[in-house]
Amino acid sequence: MLKKSLTLVVAAMLLVAQPLLACTNFLVTKGASTDGSTMITYAADSHVLYGELYFRPAADYPEGTMLDVYEWDTGKYLGKIKQARHTYSVVGNMNEHQLAIGETTYGGLPELVDTTGIIDYGTLMYITLQRAKTAREAIRVIGELLAEYGYYSSGESFSIADPNEVWVMEMIGKGSPRDVADKRGRVRKVHNKGAVWVAMRIPDGYISGHANQARITTFPLNDPENCIYSPDVISFAREMKYFSGEDKDFSFSDTYAPVDFGAARFCEARVWAGFNRVSTGMDKYAEYAKGYDLKNRMPLWVKPDKKLSVQDVIGMMRDYYQGTDLDMTKDVGAGPYQSIVRWRPMTWKVDGETYFHERAISTQQTGFSFVSQSRSWLPDPVGGILWFGVDDSYTSVYVPMYCGITAVPEAFAVGNGSMMEFSDNAAFWVFNQVSNLAYTRYKDMIVDIQKVQSALEGKFVSYTDVVDKAAVELYKQDPTKAREFLTDYSVNQGNSTVTRWKELYRYLFTKYLDGNVKVKDGNNQNPKVKYPGYDESYYRMILEKTGDKFKFGGESH
Repeated sequence: MLKKSLTLVVAAMLLVAQPLLACTNFLVTKGASTDGSTMITYAADSHVLYGELYFRPAADYPEGTMLDVYEWDTGKYLGKIKQARHTYSVVGNMNEHQLAIGETTYGGLPELVDTTGIIDYGTLMYITLQRAKTAREAIRVIGELLAEYGYYSSGESFSIADPNEVWVMEMIGKGSPRDVADKRGRVRKVHNKGAVWVAMRIPDGYISGHANQARITTFPLNDPENCIYSPDVISFAREMKYFSGEDKDFSFSDTYAPVDFGAARFCEARVWAGFNRVSTGMDKYAEYAKGYDLKNRMPLWVKPDKKLSVQDVIGMMRDYYQGTDLDMTKDVGAGPYQSIVRWRPMTWKVDGETYFHERAISTQQTGFSFVSQSRSWLPDPVGGILWFGVDDSYTSVYVPMYCGITAVPEAFAVGNGSMMEFSDNAAFWVFNQVSNLAYTRYKDMIVDIQKVQSALEGKFVSYTDVVDKAAVELYKQDPTKAREFLTDYSVNQGNSTVTRWKELYRYLFTKYLDGNVKVKDGNNQNPKVKYPGYDESYYRMILEKTGDKFKFGGESH
């Protein structure tokens, strides 16, 4: 969601000033998954986004009903649009037909933001989920909505998946109304309402990804089965004098959102990291990901070495460049406990030079994240699972929410706390208690956290087949009872996970109090206490800075 800049300097300013920071998406086709499901991921990374699970029930509306549109990021009122006669139920970012949508913002050319548009990128996702059944239909709905009502946000990439197809769609607005003078000096108002966009289907057997940088370059102009685009995506670029070559050479990204150092190091590096986990040969793009070889761009999609399970994809969302030159536990910022978090701002200056922290997929400011799973061989209410978690993906738990449910767990529900209102029964706050405690002694506490995390997620995955079969049998008899069954299951798992995380917090707080590590010592009143200290590497760093200042028994000076 970061408004991506076109220069490192502007990027640095935005990283400090924008309340919403970057998101990450991966897209997995049927042929690239172990069970034939399609999957997309989304990490909504924002310092001000409260992690909760949205639920919008299906509804019918009278002809002529209007819908008020409020910007998702800020709550600002943008205007009214026509409401659909019927809307589908939506759980988080997946609807009852197993359609899922995620996003990342890349910003692009700043003059193309239309401040008069009525629909922002966030609202666009959720309105589309209420109106479309398939990925292709979603692309059509998005195009029609933007053409009619105008696009309020900056450049955006969408991941769109149904049970059979996975698409990446990139768009950018056409700017606010402006005065244009003709050859005689007469001025007229010009307003190109809407957006220019292109959508590409990910080939079966492949995966894709995007993380706040437009990734579609050239695209086929006569292949509607695999590529759909707005009719003016090239002609508008010519009109604005952004492009003058042949149509076949037109590159969406290079025209509307060129890659620079910041885009590569902060954004494309995350896509590279995810690809690198599952596909060999990504080392040839390492210098591109680091921002040093911008001409050697990564492909839009890659073929994984093996088919991916939902747990593999969850693992991609927990990447911090481990095993690479950018591993965040290996630089000085990791401190004595090999931390993978870096406090903002992302960039800073020393002696007039700009420096930065790495930006990994896993980050502390995540509001919520998910892995969607759409399965074509099951009835829609049973086939769609939104594996949903709040807070930092590395320390969160992905809980299964079936797309056919009619209510969400109280612990994840909208209204249970807010960003400035603590609730001891809200998943967001409970998970933040654990993660923020862990940041103080990361390498030790993360071991205890991952034991519980792994046990819970392993249980959910192992239950899936049993739950599916029971739900399908109920669905054959009575679809309503199947939905009730799936609702009870999802709600119970969500609420019980938060209860277990509260227990984990109490355990961690007790065990690691005051920098010590304590364990029970039989029936003795006092526990066994260890004082593990710091790593030798950290002690050596102290010596490099202080010399013999702290040397025991040293000579007086």
